[in-house]
Amino acid sequence: MADNISDSPENAVNVVSDQLGNSVDAVSNSLKWVLDNQALLLEYAINIGAAILTLIVGLFVARLISSGFHKMMSKRKLDPTIVDFVSHMVRYVIIAFVVIAALGRIGVQTTSFIALLGAAGLAVGLALQGSLSNFASGVLIIVLRPFKAGEYIEAAGTAGSVTSVQIFATTLTTPDNKVVVVPNSSVLDGNIINYSRMPTRRIDLLIGVSYAADLAKTRQVLENVVKANSKVLATPEPQVAVAELGDSSVNLVVRPWVNGTDYWPVRFELMEAIKNALDEAGIEIPFPQMDVHMDK
Repeated sequence: MADNISDSPENAVNVVSDQLGNSVDAVSNSLKWVLDNQALLLEYAINIGAAILTLIVGLFVARLISSGFHKMMSKRKLDPTIVDFVSHMVRYVIIAFVVIAALGRIGVQTTSFIALLGAAGLAVGLALQGSLSNFASGVLIIVLRPFKAGEYIEAAGTAGSVTSVQIFATTLTTPDNKVVVVPNSSVLDGNIINYSRMPTRRIDLLIGVSYAADLAKTRQVLENVVKANSKVLATPEPQVAVAELGDSSVNLVVRPWVNGTDYWPVRFELMEAIKNALDEAGIEIPFPQMDVHMDK
């Protein structure tokens, strides 16, 4: 027992010395490997630094060129939808080339990488068919130009003024100042009603009067109201005519032409003026009513 106790300190010293020896050998081997391959390490360090610098400079250049395209096309007074779309596309294309160049700088085989990227792009494309459809629809919107920024349209069940056409979606602002983002594919899948493309619009009003009313007098009253509004255009000439004989009223159409920007103000003004003029002329406007008969 005494021998074992006396031997234990020596064993501990031997274990520690062996561990130190192994550590020293590992450090010396690492230093030797570094010294033997310092040229290779320096080359890798330079390549990695160059790749990082390429990314930083490339991103800055992409932003600079994109902004330059945006300013140049804006000065030529092109449609803002085209300006935004093209400037974004230029930026993304440049960024893609910059990333490929940076990978090539650190030794990645760009040819095989591009092939791999193409295969991955195909797989992603199959998974994101909706997004690619939106992209293709965005290109068609820019080429066909069914509308442009600032015009008031109705598409995909939404009506509003066009703010911008991005790569995947079109942004509309509604009359009550809501921002609606509509996918480009949804815009092209249905009918597009452009209320601002033509300089003039026709207001269609349907006015019902009593069967006891004098139609000639009624027509004259309606024509006077229309002519009294200075925003109504003389050409084409406003139309006032009997449209139909309804269940409880004779319905007349009032169809004046106005400038597109005056459509809603004139419509509201005419509705109020017609009501007041018919009341002054003693012409009854029928309204739903119920007669109750009580049996004695």
